[in-house]
Amino acid sequence: MFWRGMLGYLPVNVVQGLVGLLAIVLFTRVLTPEQYGAYALAFTAMNLGHTLVFTWIESAMARFYAREAESASLADHFATLYRCWLVAALAFSAVAIGAMLFWPPGPVKAALIVGLASTLGRSRIKMAQERRRAAGEVRAFAVIDIVQTAGGFAAALALIAVGLRAAGAIAGPGIIAVLCVLWVLPTELEGKRGGRFEAPRARMYAAYGVPVAASLVLVAALATTDRFLLAAYLNDTSVGVYHAGYSLANRTLDVLFIWLGMASGPALIMALERGGMEALRIGAKAQASAIVALTFPAAVGLALVARPLADVMVGPALRVGAAQVTPWIAASALFSGLTIYYFNPAFALARRTGLLLAAMAVPAAANIALNLVLIPRFGLNGAMWATTASYALGLAASFALGRRALPLPVPVSAIVRAAGASLVMALVIMSLPSPGGFAELIEKSACGALVYGLLAVALDLGGMRERLAGRLGRRRVSLAT
Repeated sequence: MFWRGMLGYLPVNVVQGLVGLLAIVLFTRVLTPEQYGAYALAFTAMNLGHTLVFTWIESAMARFYAREAESASLADHFATLYRCWLVAALAFSAVAIGAMLFWPPGPVKAALIVGLASTLGRSRIKMAQERRRAAGEVRAFAVIDIVQTAGGFAAALALIAVGLRAAGAIAGPGIIAVLCVLWVLPTELEGKRGGRFEAPRARMYAAYGVPVAASLVLVAALATTDRFLLAAYLNDTSVGVYHAGYSLANRTLDVLFIWLGMASGPALIMALERGGMEALRIGAKAQASAIVALTFPAAVGLALVARPLADVMVGPALRVGAAQVTPWIAASALFSGLTIYYFNPAFALARRTGLLLAAMAVPAAANIALNLVLIPRFGLNGAMWATTASYALGLAASFALGRRALPLPVPVSAIVRAAGASLVMALVIMSLPSPGGFAELIEKSACGALVYGLLAVALDLGGMRERLAGRLGRRRVSLAT
């Protein structure tokens, strides 16, 4: 299921990656640094609100679907979650309206109003996607996600062009999310036909999902506190510079981790529910090896091409600072991805989400403390250092506490081989000339990919030789017949 899911979700992540990079390229050029900072703050607040209020419902949809699908109570599962969403949406709307009444006027407020309004559509379509992902409906999930991602970006550009600026960059994806909800709503309502709300079921879902949501709020705080503190201690322009470099590094690696996570999460749940602990250990070890083999070189390579990548991707007013931020955030994104997409699922699988909350409290608290100390003294450098150190602490905390919940295997051999191959790749890249700009980016990226690819096959990273041999064997059989 894992490898089939990786192939099925590949188009989704290609589109997400392209749109994410194009957003950096275009938004940093058509928005001023101050407007881009306002966009960054509104986008951050929107994600925090979504995570705090709605993510527990989405998590329960994903975690309990496999079990409920085997029983006759699937309609009750849907009916209960949809009622919970409606109550959460009403509460969220009331709080958001109240907060905006007291927010001072300006571009940040306009973008915040649009972002908070967009959250309702984004959360509802996310529920529909989680249901499809849990059911293994890869194609249906992919179609919704691609339409939402590509359509939202196009709508954002159109709204920016007519003068909405930062608010338009937020409003575009929100409008498309609402249209997607209207598109899938008949199917979603059909699933709950005959179902009824069950309070004990809602309490069980909340007991599981609320700690998950709280932990993700801590993850979001870990990823975004620095922006608010930069705005407080410096200005919106510094937020724009930092966000550009942060997005360049984090978005590139996050797309890779999300792709792996889309396939690995449902596969691990199915393995545990249907095959028990032994099946889970086998599947988890294979997935961990694949994650390490793909993400280690991506992080190292991204750090090494930070300057030419910023020259190509980021607008002139932001690119120097962005290039400075990127290597540190590449390391942070690697630590974060390993934490969220491999070690943290142990808490969900064991249904011990309280431990997950404790694990994420460690880096979140460290991040706030380090930013408060370092940003006033070192500015952007302080934010970068604080972020990297906090994510490293988060990885250690999730590993240690995860052993108490459900110990997942650590593929030591795969880690050593991937690290060694990445080191060789780095030495080769560093020996190449640096003409700057697009030529340097292509030169170093292509050479690094070739070197690492050859080493990956030679060292059999992620079982690559076995899969290549299997494909060649199937092709020979096909040709022979």
